Amino acid sequence: MIVRSMSDVDGTDADIKTETWRSRRIVLAKDKVGFSFHETVLYAGTETSMWYANHIELVHCIEGEAEVTNDETGETHLITPGTLYLLNGHEHHTVRPKTDFRVLCVFNPPVTGREVHDENGVYPLLTEETPSP
Repeated sequence: MIVRSMSDVDGTDADIKTETWRSRRIVLAKDKVGFSFHETVLYAGTETSMWYANHIELVHCIEGEAEVTNDETGETHLITPGTLYLLNGHEHHTVRPKTDFRVLCVFNPPVTGREVHDENGVYPLLTEETPSP
């Protein structure tokens, strides 16, 4: 059994901060459970374009409001608490938070916690044995 609190992650290598978001990665590949689990806050008034070419991501909003655009189709969705979206087709997408937007995210395959978006918005496919980018 694994038991962790957010305070266990705060300030560690699994607490990733950028200009547009903060992601606390709570369950990682090293836990060997087949997925990773994160709490992420995307900041109000920012815009983040992403493309998980190597991962499937489920995003469940628990606080705030954001517009999510499928950059491939132009389709836009308003995401509010209790709404989720699933990037099951590796969609290029852009998130535009209207307020601070707190979400719970599940990744498959699991991330190691060292990933950051590259110039295309992609997380590299890392394993525990892969050196950091």
